Parts: sequence; structure tokens; C-alpha cells
Amino acid sequence: MTGQAAASPPSPPPWWVFHATGRAPEGEPPVLPPPPPWRTFPGGPLQPPPPEDDRAAERRLGLVQDGPQLREEEIDAVNASLLLRRPLLITGPPGVGKSTLAYLIARELGLGRVLQWSVVSRSTLRGGLYAYDAIGRAQAIAAWRAADSGDGRAGPGAGTTPDAEGPPALGDFVTLGPLGTALLAFERPRVLLVDELDKSDIDLPNDLLHVLENGSYDIPELGRSDVGSATVFTDDPHGRALVEGGRVECAQFPVVVITSNGEREFPAAFRRRCLPLEMRPPSREQLIGIVVSHLQQCPEGVEALVDEFENRLRGGGTQSIDQLLNAVQLTTAGGFQPDAAGRKLIEMLLRDLSKGR
Repeated sequence: MTGQAAASPPSPPPWWVFHATGRAPEGEPPVLPPPPPWRTFPGGPLQPPPPEDDRAAERRLGLVQDGPQLREEEIDAVNASLLLRRPLLITGPPGVGKSTLAYLIARELGLGRVLQWSVVSRSTLRGGLYAYDAIGRAQAIAAWRAADSGDGRAGPGAGTTPDAEGPPALGDFVTLGPLGTALLAFERPRVLLVDELDKSDIDLPNDLLHVLENGSYDIPELGRSDVGSATVFTDDPHGRALVEGGRVECAQFPVVVITSNGEREFPAAFRRRCLPLEMRPPSREQLIGIVVSHLQQCPEGVEALVDEFENRLRGGGTQSIDQLLNAVQLTTAGGFQPDAAGRKLIEMLLRDLSKGR
């Protein structure tokens, strides 16, 4: 023998269903592991499958690239979250790809459109669950009564078109938020991205505890009415869903990806219900793969930019992958000159985000 064949890469663990390739299923989507007995939910009625959103996934992920896009320990954490039906609490510096992970999971497992709840200081649990337009309903009822009486005095902005058969449907004034839509009864779990939870009011993580534990919530406006079921709007484009008895309960607990930039600590009771994952910046090979997946080529000079980007990270800087993509796009544009002015632009694009300018 003159040499030995290169060792083949180790086989992935048999319990993995997610491999971080970002490849959409070519046929039937992967079969998810059954939930543990304490994470099964009897919700219903089952809703139609969710819509796809390939354009949003492509904006986030680019097209398919070779090799896994996460480290092995990160893929382990995602698969543990899928197996245990527990939310994934992802921490790490800004721009490292925390929110992108939700799109990676949804595309690879064929789970449809990602439901995104971008949290701010004014966000509330109810806002994530649903909104009820009481004023709009009052205007619509007034319009219906005016039309029914024949005087036609509905006034501007009266709401829906009067229906001679009855008053406006209550469900037409209820819209489920991203969290509320994710907890509808689907045959396969939805993917919910709760982005930057650390920017929320201090009470929101505690308010989430009941929902994350029980996979259900009530809509009192529907529960108090004498209507047994109502069709409401959802967070999906043109989406409608049937809600019975004013209660929403999932049939499959959603894949919940919660991101945090580490601006504050969460209560222990909240952290107990989540699986932690601290994401580190991608490796050099992964960075080059990300560039290729978005640009569908490896332009000249990419490796030098990647090396500079990595050096800035090692020096303690706060950098975003978007900055690297912008720098590569600029330098590969026709006619760009890497002279003094061009170098100044590159420095501006790759600036340290922690310096506030």
C-alpha cells in the first residue's frame, strides 16, 4: 500500500433529525421524534398546513451550501429542543446568526413560514397572543343597525359591509399574533421566532411562563360570547383559523427560538423551561460558505475580507455577518477601486458596532 484513503466524516448521531444543512426536503419532510408524555397536547381543531415563505428564507439563508452551517454542539442543542419540545434560548453577540437559526430549522424540516415576534419594551403577552378591535366592532354593529333600520346613518369609518342576515361576526375583529398563531393546532409544529426578548419589559418573561408550560391560552372576548366557535384572523398572510369556545391549544408544541443579546438576565423559572444555546461567531470556513450561499460564487478577495473580519472579532470587536456580506458585495461591484477612498468605505462597513458610531 502506498497510502491510506482519507477518513470519511463521522456519521451523525441517529437521534438527530436536524443536521443544519439548510436543504429543504425533496419529498416528504423529516418525521419529528414523538414528544415526551408530559409535552403532549390535545388541541384542536386541526388547522390547514401553513404557507411557505421561500423568499424570506432565501433572504436570511441564501441558497444551499455544502456542509453544516452550525457547530456540532449547536446542532445537538437544536435536536434536544425538538425532542423535548422545549423553547431554545439563544444568546450571543449581535449579528452572529441567532434569529437566522429559526429560518434554518423551518426550511430543513419543512415547517412552513416562520412566525416572527420582534419584542420591544412595549411588547405585552396579550399583544403576542391576539388583538381585539373593540372600536371597529362597535362601528360595524352601528352600521349594521343603521342599515337594518333603513335610515342609512352609519357615518364614516363604520366598518364592514352590513349583512342583512345578522350582525358582524365577532371573529372578524380578532387577530392572532405570532405567538397566538403558533399555538394553534397544526399537524406539524410551527416555528416561532421571539426576537430579542431581553429588550422587553421586565415582566414579559414571567408572563410567558404559563403559555410555554401549557401550550394554550384563552380569548375572553370569544369565551364570554354565546357563539360556540369563531373564525379569526391569524398572523399568516390572509390566514383564518377556527377557534372553539374561546380557547386555543396546540396539538404540537411549536419550535420556539428565543434570542437574547445578553442585555439582562432572565428569571430562573423562565430559564428552567428553556434549553440554553450560546452561539459563537462562525468559523472561517462557515463564513466563506455563507458568502457563497448568498452570492452563488466566491469572488476574488473574499478570503482576505474574511480574514480581516475574523481578526476584528479576535480583537474583541462586535461585528455582524451582515457587515461582511455588505463589504463583499461592495468590493465585487463593477468599477470599485481599492484605493484610499475605497479602503475608507471598507473600514466604515466593518466598523466595531460596540463603539456606537
